[in-house]
Amino acid sequence: MAGLTVEGLSYSYGAKAALRGVSLQARPGAFTALLGPNGAGKSTLFSLLTRLLVAPEGRIVIAGHDLAREPRKALARMGVVFQQPTLDMDLTVLRSLRYFAGLHGLAGRAAEAAIDASLDRLGMRERAAEKVRALNGGHRRRMEIARALIHGPEVLLLDEPTVGLDAAARAAITAHVHDLAAGGMAVLWATHLVDEIGTDDPVVVLHRGEVLHSAPAGEIAGKGTLSDAFLGMTGEGEGA
Repeated sequence: MAGLTVEGLSYSYGAKAALRGVSLQARPGAFTALLGPNGAGKSTLFSLLTRLLVAPEGRIVIAGHDLAREPRKALARMGVVFQQPTLDMDLTVLRSLRYFAGLHGLAGRAAEAAIDASLDRLGMRERAAEKVRALNGGHRRRMEIARALIHGPEVLLLDEPTVGLDAAARAAITAHVHDLAAGGMAVLWATHLVDEIGTDDPVVVLHRGEVLHSAPAGEIAGKGTLSDAFLGMTGEGEGA
């Protein structure tokens, strides 16, 4: 199986353990939700997955490549949208995408084809000539997702990507990424908001650095709601 596999991942900041033996999978064709309250360890996990931090123990495999042994090959198969925006506000959407295409070694017709595909996939073609600062919050996030897809990754990571967006923009971004997963991509979507998760979506509940449960959302919810189940496991409700 390709996609993303994490096995026995642990990490500490000095004496404080941030992750304890975390294992999870994000399979191709699935929107996998990493659900946890603030402080659960989601951002630390993403830092390890993107090699901003290096885990002293555990294993990360991205699209069949071991991150420790083949970091360049592993990272080349992954796209990332971080929680904090990282856009140059003075570039147009098109120029920004061309810049990132170049960083991934794409040029000429190959770059333009990749850019066109990303713009179409996220419904951003009509915004291509606009400067990033002219976009609303929802379109800036679409822009970041389009940028993350420019090199045709097999795995897409998104860390709390709807923070600060209104309800309509949140719903639109969530729907777009569900569509990407349905098209065969392996998606890992970190969130603390249960309304972004579909009944059939795989869910990994992370709390205080440990995986409490891993199963489809409907199975975790049982006869109740996912929100109630999440609260019961973590003591945190939606919006925590």
